[in-house]
Amino acid sequence: MSDLKWHPGGCHCGAVRYEVNVPNRLEAEDCNCSICAMSGNVHVIVPASRFRLLKGENQLTEYRFNTGVARHLFCKICGVKSYYIPRSNPDGVAVTWRCLDDWQTLDVTENSFDGQNWEANAGALAHKSRDGET
Repeated sequence: MSDLKWHPGGCHCGAVRYEVNVPNRLEAEDCNCSICAMSGNVHVIVPASRFRLLKGENQLTEYRFNTGVARHLFCKICGVKSYYIPRSNPDGVAVTWRCLDDWQTLDVTENSFDGQNWEANAGALAHKSRDGET
């Protein structure tokens, strides 16, 4: 993927800041699992190598439920989950699309993902945390 560019993002209060390397045209997952549905989280899954936490690691608090594999990371100050480690891709990072500073300028295709039936559908996301995929 030659059109990758580093895009900055973070939480609402700015305590957590990161960069993610994605193209201007990308796919985001609109998941209907219990936590994504309740929080309205639409996220972009990338390989861990394309994510850099710039500041705020000490401002994060973690929430795990069900299998405990997914690491939901929230800013302790403002409560925003600007990124997390998804159960479907524990070797990658799921960045909340609208937490990117330039989210409105990106060409994003929202894909519905049936997270309520996670076991039957998670395989469809496995490729997203491999380099060369978005």
